[in-house]
Amino acid sequence: MDASRQFDRRRRALLGTIAAGGAAFAGCLGEDGENDGESNEAAYTVSLNHAGEAEFDAVPEDAFVTFPQYADMAVALGHGDAVNSLFSTEMAGSTMDMFYARLEGVDFEWEGLENPLLDGLGEEELYAYDCDVHFLDPSYVLLNESGWTESTIDEVSERLGPWYGSFHSGVHSDPAEAYADDYEYETLWEIFETVAEIFQERERYEALEAVYAEMRSDIESRLPPEDDRPTVARVTLGDGVFYAYHLNTPGFWQAETRPLGAHDALADQEWPGDWGEIDYETMLEADPDVILHLWGITPQYAIDSIRERLADDPAGSELAAVQNDRVVASGMRYQGPIMNLFQLEMTAKQLYPEEFGEWPGHVSEEPYPEIPADEQLFDREEVAEIVTGSQ
Repeated sequence: MDASRQFDRRRRALLGTIAAGGAAFAGCLGEDGENDGESNEAAYTVSLNHAGEAEFDAVPEDAFVTFPQYADMAVALGHGDAVNSLFSTEMAGSTMDMFYARLEGVDFEWEGLENPLLDGLGEEELYAYDCDVHFLDPSYVLLNESGWTESTIDEVSERLGPWYGSFHSGVHSDPAEAYADDYEYETLWEIFETVAEIFQERERYEALEAVYAEMRSDIESRLPPEDDRPTVARVTLGDGVFYAYHLNTPGFWQAETRPLGAHDALADQEWPGDWGEIDYETMLEADPDVILHLWGITPQYAIDSIRERLADDPAGSELAAVQNDRVVASGMRYQGPIMNLFQLEMTAKQLYPEEFGEWPGHVSEEPYPEIPADEQLFDREEVAEIVTGSQ
């Protein structure tokens, strides 16, 4: 049996399990919608990266969320309504909406959520949220938020709910000393698997992971020879400077570029932090075939404005990518599984249009563009069915 048929059989079985599970859960509710007291409250334990074993009395109903990959994961698992906060709320929420618009029945009510990191994260703030789980890496908290110690982090975990996050897996940066011995770098889909365990949604995770695995396998099998691949710079345009990121290095920040194997025009550039800053002279020396403008799909960076700024700059106008109209709107580095599926498809088309079909272009604040069915790299209906639990 070929791989595609194996994937199809596996996903059909998983979809049936998900739908049956949804019906079984509905059967646990009385006519007034209240739980009638049957099972659904059994305690369970989840192993969390550098945080040890965490016990949950029940599936979390209130989740403290910062970076949007965890909100996207919650939505993908059918628990978007558990999300009680969101970093960079409007930018993240509207970008997620852009993708969800192409998945029937999938949405996320982000309006009204607060950005918990806007004015710094305090212990009292977390107690006010009173959540069952905290999707934020405690290592990030120790390194970036004032007033926190290991003991206060442990106290929140014991009195409210566990912490889970893998911030340093983004670019394999160094964690706080307190967690260095136990820290394991995880891929985006490994992080998603843990979140699925927390929400007790193993079947949904496996079904979505199967979609991703088939899509990635298909893309990698169709990539042109290395000599025929473009040079690419992944940057965000600032005021006279480019904030630069690599394409092919380890970490989930590169989850939509690394599988595509393009040549990183900035591979020789090194920087001490999670991203670097380079000037126009350095960009001209690299002179990439394609510029992927990170965050370009968000409302904060209208891609037409970015192109105009580059074309109006004496040095920017000399870039081959500018002259050849290959400055394109790229995605968010904080991406969950649904976002990753769309962003991987989008980037494949932007880098290899001859093989994967032309990228129609992105219009600021508009939904993800319509892609002809025969040029879609994953099945929207199938993904929507997994997320919503329908058939």
